[in-house]
Amino acid sequence: MATIQDVAKAAGVSPMTVSNVLNDHPHVKSSTRAKVVKAMEELDYRVNHAARNLRAGRTFTIGLAVAEFDRPYWGQFAARVIEEAAAHNLRVLVEQTGRSKENEISALALSRNRMYDGLILSTVGLSASDANMLRVDFPIVILGERIFSGPVDHVAMANVEGADAATGHLIERGCRRIAAVMGPMGPDPDASSLRYAGYQQALAAAGIENDPALHITIKEFTLRGGHEAVNRLIDSGTQFDGLFCATDTVALGALRALHEAKLRVPEDVKVIGFDNLVDGQYSTPTLSTVDPDSAEMARIAVKLLVQRIAGDSPKGEPTEFMSSFRIVDRESTAGQ
Repeated sequence: MATIQDVAKAAGVSPMTVSNVLNDHPHVKSSTRAKVVKAMEELDYRVNHAARNLRAGRTFTIGLAVAEFDRPYWGQFAARVIEEAAAHNLRVLVEQTGRSKENEISALALSRNRMYDGLILSTVGLSASDANMLRVDFPIVILGERIFSGPVDHVAMANVEGADAATGHLIERGCRRIAAVMGPMGPDPDASSLRYAGYQQALAAAGIENDPALHITIKEFTLRGGHEAVNRLIDSGTQFDGLFCATDTVALGALRALHEAKLRVPEDVKVIGFDNLVDGQYSTPTLSTVDPDSAEMARIAVKLLVQRIAGDSPKGEPTEFMSSFRIVDRESTAGQ
């Protein structure tokens, strides 16, 4: 059995650095962490307490690794996972990957050394070409857009359908110049590309031209991002009477910018978001949104993981689950 010293030698670092990686010390450089993780994988290193727990059968702890906990959606979702896990007498160890492929791989590689019985992982950095990295020897459930053909259970939200319904809601309320505020779109499906596809789908169904000038791209789904996006749109002189934002956080920032520009919501511009954050119930005006039923997603993700841990999962193909959704109609899209 490999030791910490063996891992340190293979990675070209000190044993203390290996220990810091195992304990998720925040000051370890990402490049150093990657070298240590690679060495552990190559040497099939497992810490002794994890090996003992694995022989005993259970640790009663699961991992939850998501992109960022400083976004309200993920904090809200994590709380629901913790609640669902508690119903199965499980604790949850949470980890932030920072939308980094390297950190998502680290979560996969280190989970067996962290006393997890299983892992719920939100894949943002991993792509379709990384599917083989999911062939691990412990239970795992993937959250997010479908970019893998297998081999694990997957829980997703109805991004295209929800965005289609959100845009359709604005059209039903009389909007014809609907702007879409989305994040950058890469080659693999992500929340922005799928929600933008739903937006386009609704416009086409209503016979409304998709004007590229109404597509605003932001770097991050933040309040500032939404605020700056609307300012850019207004400064461009582009006329719009509706606004579909990729997330509620973005929409809340957009509401502020519209207020500063003395554009009335919903009289001049109607606004809808996505996620159904609690915050939207207390904005002025209250925010219409797509509720992707994150409570259902949390319940199913934990249920699937518990089944895998217990060995009770159905035989055959991994489970593919897509949550339901609904439009939450509030003041920001009210009729005239």
